[in-house]
Amino acid sequence: MTVGHETAEPRRRRADAVRNTEAVLQAAKSAFAELGVDAPMREISARAGVGVGTIYRHYPQRSDLIIAVFRRELDATAAEADRLAAELPPAEAIRRWAESLAHFVGTKRGLAAALHSGDPAYAPLPEQFIGVLGPRVQAILDAGAADGTIRPGVPAKDLIHALSRLIDSRPDAGAYDGLMVGVLLDGLTAMPGRPG
Repeated sequence: MTVGHETAEPRRRRADAVRNTEAVLQAAKSAFAELGVDAPMREISARAGVGVGTIYRHYPQRSDLIIAVFRRELDATAAEADRLAAELPPAEAIRRWAESLAHFVGTKRGLAAALHSGDPAYAPLPEQFIGVLGPRVQAILDAGAADGTIRPGVPAKDLIHALSRLIDSRPDAGAYDGLMVGVLLDGLTAMPGRPG
């Protein structure tokens, strides 16, 4: 009896910690998007429904929290590429993934002041951005090249940079309407001798 109770208690604490972490990251993401990366920690803690101490316990520096939000959104964007690649033909998968990238770029815009501040804590993030997304996007591009629906020889890194810049050039980057992205992707999927 006692042993079962003792193992259930740490499990419940771990589950609570995971829920708190997720709530903090979601609250920080929305606060950064609305108020910028200098959003007060009290505001983030209120949105997350946790104490300020909980945030500082997990993220002692503001940069720790900003990096955690960036990585969480990056991982979600990468997971979406994997899911779409498994479920859809390559040409459709890459179009749908561009929408996911737009949401990530919208989040990244909220973090831009910090990411471009020169703080060495953020230096690895651009490389991680391509390192995490590149192989997944390249797999979709290669599959499309193999089945004849995507122009061969397009490096994922170049496509990701081009899409990111197009999306980021809009004042409402998170509100994806896809016009210019669609034009870019039409060129990617228009094959010689095939109607584009």
